[in-house]
Amino acid sequence: MAKRETLAERKQRTKRIIRGLRKQYPDADCALKHSSALELLVATILSAQSTDVMVNKITPILFAQYPDADSLATADPARIEKIIHPTGFFRQKTKSIVGAARVLVDEFEGQVPDNMNDLLRLPGVARKTANVVLGTWFHKNEGVVVDTHVGRVADRLRLATSHKDAKDAKRIEAELMEVVPRADWTWFGHAVIWHGRDTCTARKPDCPSCVIAKDCPSAGTFDGKAAPRGRKAGAGKTAGRTSAVRKPKSAKPRRRRQAGGRP
Repeated sequence: MAKRETLAERKQRTKRIIRGLRKQYPDADCALKHSSALELLVATILSAQSTDVMVNKITPILFAQYPDADSLATADPARIEKIIHPTGFFRQKTKSIVGAARVLVDEFEGQVPDNMNDLLRLPGVARKTANVVLGTWFHKNEGVVVDTHVGRVADRLRLATSHKDAKDAKRIEAELMEVVPRADWTWFGHAVIWHGRDTCTARKPDCPSCVIAKDCPSAGTFDGKAAPRGRKAGAGKTAGRTSAVRKPKSAKPRRRRQAGGRP
């Protein structure tokens, strides 16, 4: 039975992982294009269940028409929905953007606050979005950004060990904050996101070319699709079978009405 890794050992392994990521992604930063804290806030809200590429196509159009919190707070939701529709979940995102803008206007003079507590009061803003804004725009390391990429990579690296699954962002963030030096929190989140997109992909991670493979307990264990946590690859599928084709129900013949009326 393998010896359980101690916290001190995990911290030492994390240092080696950081060194490897530094070599590969020395300038890792947020991929969302922005020129203000508000633009970054809105772009991060739009990025949920979407791609940065798509968001970067939409935000210039949105900000050209609604350049500040005041204009967003008084915007017609239907017009916002039409613009951001390609990012998905456009109705809920519109509610969050307009709602956040109204709070900014009413309580913060239209400015994005630079602290976690106030950011979390904004509609549509949870810790991930707040960490992006604080770390990227205000250069404050208040936490580690945990999106789908970070959750997946942290899980495979076993840097987080007590979480339910790769989507348990709250516990994963807490455990990453325990082993990653605070000065690296913002950069580390962005670097792991880049690594998750480039190398440690969801379906087929490229372990042979991974710069941190030697410190990854999961390296080389993937065959095709990565197995979900706690489940063997291929579970639930039966090899060699084809799915049964449901036969259409035979239609009952219609009775023809005889000429001259009912019999």
